[in-house]
Amino acid sequence: MHPTVTAILVAPGGATYLDRTLAGLSSQTRPPEALVVVDSGGRDSAAGRLSLSGAAQLTSIPPGRTFGESVAHAVRVSGPGPAEGDDWLWLLGHDNAPAPDALERMMGIIEVSPSVAIAAPKLMTWGDPNVIAGFGETMTKYGASLPRVENELDQGQHDIQDDVLGVAAAGMLVRRSVWVALGGFDPAIPNIDAALDFSIRARLAGHRVVLVPDARVSSAGPIEDFGQKPGSHARRTRLARAAQLHRRLVYAPAAAVPLHWLSLVPLAIVRSIWHLLTKNPGAVMGEFSTALRTAFGGSRVVPARRALKRTKTSGWGAIEPLRASWNQIRERRVTERDALVAHVEDAPDPRASFIGSGGLWITVVTAALGVVAFIKLLGSPAVTGGGLLPLSTSVGELWTSVGYGWREIGTGFVGPADPFATVLAVLGSLTFWSPSTAVLIVYVVALPLSALGAWFATRRFTRRTWVPAVAAAVYALSSPLLSGLQSGHLGAVVAHVVLPFLALAVIGSARSWSAGATASILFAVVAAGAPSLIPALLVCWLIALAARPRGIHRMLAIPLPAVALFAPLVVVQFSRGTWWAVFADPGVPSRVDPASPWQLLLTSPETGANGWVALLAGTGVAGHLVAVLVAAALVPLGLAAIASPFVGSQRRAIPALAIALLGYVTAVAATHLSITGVGSVTTTVWAGSGLSLFVGGLAAAASVTLDRLPRVAPTAGAVVAVLAVAAVVPLGLASLAGTADIRPSSGRILSAYVTAEADASPDVGTLVLTPQGDGSLAVSLEHGQGATLDDQSTLDSTAQRLSSSNQDLVVLAGNLVSRSGFDPADDLGRLGIGFVLLTATDDDGRAAALAQRSSEALDGSAQFLPVGDTSNGLLWRYVDANDQRDGHPDGGVLGPIVLIVWGLVFGSALLLAIPTAPRRRRSRAGVPEAEQPATTFDEERDV
Repeated sequence: MHPTVTAILVAPGGATYLDRTLAGLSSQTRPPEALVVVDSGGRDSAAGRLSLSGAAQLTSIPPGRTFGESVAHAVRVSGPGPAEGDDWLWLLGHDNAPAPDALERMMGIIEVSPSVAIAAPKLMTWGDPNVIAGFGETMTKYGASLPRVENELDQGQHDIQDDVLGVAAAGMLVRRSVWVALGGFDPAIPNIDAALDFSIRARLAGHRVVLVPDARVSSAGPIEDFGQKPGSHARRTRLARAAQLHRRLVYAPAAAVPLHWLSLVPLAIVRSIWHLLTKNPGAVMGEFSTALRTAFGGSRVVPARRALKRTKTSGWGAIEPLRASWNQIRERRVTERDALVAHVEDAPDPRASFIGSGGLWITVVTAALGVVAFIKLLGSPAVTGGGLLPLSTSVGELWTSVGYGWREIGTGFVGPADPFATVLAVLGSLTFWSPSTAVLIVYVVALPLSALGAWFATRRFTRRTWVPAVAAAVYALSSPLLSGLQSGHLGAVVAHVVLPFLALAVIGSARSWSAGATASILFAVVAAGAPSLIPALLVCWLIALAARPRGIHRMLAIPLPAVALFAPLVVVQFSRGTWWAVFADPGVPSRVDPASPWQLLLTSPETGANGWVALLAGTGVAGHLVAVLVAAALVPLGLAAIASPFVGSQRRAIPALAIALLGYVTAVAATHLSITGVGSVTTTVWAGSGLSLFVGGLAAAASVTLDRLPRVAPTAGAVVAVLAVAAVVPLGLASLAGTADIRPSSGRILSAYVTAEADASPDVGTLVLTPQGDGSLAVSLEHGQGATLDDQSTLDSTAQRLSSSNQDLVVLAGNLVSRSGFDPADDLGRLGIGFVLLTATDDDGRAAALAQRSSEALDGSAQFLPVGDTSNGLLWRYVDANDQRDGHPDGGVLGPIVLIVWGLVFGSALLLAIPTAPRRRRSRAGVPEAEQPATTFDEERDV
């Protein structure tokens, strides 16, 4: 009997393509015998207003049903089919417009091939009939689905294909008896891979699945998005993975199912790491949700296995040749990669511009200046003075200072470490044989790295190749960096060096997952080194989100690592009622002579006009005249920056000036925030961190102006750079002249005598007494070989009240330096003190008098044996030293929790930040290539 065809057309709500599809059906050269239109759009849908006649039927189902459910409903409505003969079902969606001869071509194949149960047309894109949207499906050895052809220009290159493993649901022609026997689409796979699974089951039931290249159907989108807006990449990845896991458990031998079930969650972890490496973080949550849902969500694996067993007549070897081989997969990836590279092979190489336009030279010059400026430090293993101390002597000790736990500073306490301790641990690990050497390396490379970052950041928004060299010189040889180096503010130095790289990463984060992850890590490094910059960084981040809304999903998590890093410290500071102490500078507390707002405009973080006042002190030049000369040197830079909105591009100038303003406001606010205790006084936050942002903004704005000036631009750029650098010459010479706070160190913190004793008794305590200029006595307790830079804690330096143990320490010190009958034995033993150190003082007044009285009191005590004058001061040894301290507590459960959270956050960010090969661009199905927006190379990397 002549075969009959029942066309099933499923139309959801908003069926904007329905008219063209109906026109294609009505113009078929071989029309179907019956038509069933399934309206799944609810009230007022386009399909519901159709007027059908003859053998056409209109039925409706509730909205939101899948394509498979809609087809199953239509099959039931259409009846059992002819009592005799061969009835076929032609499945069409509202956006599947068939060519006039599509059905005739497919029927021609099945009439001569009785073993064929499923035939499928060539799917063409809706707007361009010359581009293949899809033509057959297959799967890999591990069950991942794979389109055989996708978004290729149709040149007949695939017309030789016939038998395939699977086909798409759109336009599928399937024998009714096979549909009924197989039970239609598996309800456990409602979306992606539903038709592939159905085709595989038909193959295993002994039927053929073929492609008909001469039959064409235009398709506006994948059938899994049927009736919905196009799904996101994360959603499609999740659906595909859920279908793959379900099929894996259904297809596997019974003995292998438990092993597959046990591997679901471990595989999710491994695949999540891979997603991060391939810059696809949106798939991570879906990976875990599908694994957990498949394992514990009551999946329909058992009914599906029973259905497969009932209809299966062929072994898996019968379909093995139709699977995608490794060679085919490799060839496909190579082809995609070559096509991607072809888009960018003619792009200019930024490295060539760096070498040929002054970038390399400015980096080399600043590197040489850095070596000369700190040449006195090069022969020593460590740097000390100002805000610096040597680091711990081993990498293990460095990482012990990270996280939440016991803090070995003073009498000790349990609490979170400063976030900058993590940065120090990373730096020290780079020179694991001598961690303190890492600080020395920072001093040598700070200037060239700052120049390098400023050059590349400026190159992103300027056309003239020499302009970035000017910005690099201004930024690298600036007062905030040189002052921070000379005063030992290592955190501020690290922040200054990293800031241009952070700006560069943020610029690219809207288009690249790798850049976004890199920005998040650099954001955390800057915040850890200069906490006072956190408000300004957050404002810049919010502005970036508002300016680049299309890339917001890649930029949203930029502050996340910093939030994780600071969370324990913030919680503790808030609980103490000192939330503002979060902004305290890390490192050794040191006194700061804050500059006035007018002096800050000269980019000087402290008084002295960038060191010119001290340099010219003996020449008779008045201080106010020196300030005027320094201001005059910086005028060209300021004028170039202010002129940028009027001369250059406002889209570049205004953000640069906003950054400069944020930096200046931050610097002014820092000079009014006194939170860190130094001896008997408190000192303000270092203003140099805010000025780093200020100088960076000025350099960027001035670059915008120089990039648009006429012929005088090179001369103007030279003037700006030369005068700006001349304004900070004394700061560059401070270490050579011996006026800097920092100095070379042997790496030993306390005297050699104490260090030798500490080798035998690592926890021996040294009570350090420091006479102050106001007649008071600063007291501290150091253990072992002495306090190191990684031991420092802002929780200790910003404490508003003394703990009970610290009060005991202060009382003990007061009694030791006074002539009395006080017996200190119990307190010395309880605090584990074995030595007393009276530091030297250069003060000839009250501090010297106090030092003299203290020395006499200690000499007069029979319990202390004078060791003598050391490099640190006068040292006494407690004769009956006996460590009676109780074992200190650890961080409890919070310690591991903090480290695990940090590991997850930073580990994920690092995996995302690692550069990998560009991912293939995802084109929107059904949209002609010519209508898709142009895509740059950066955009192709990040999708």
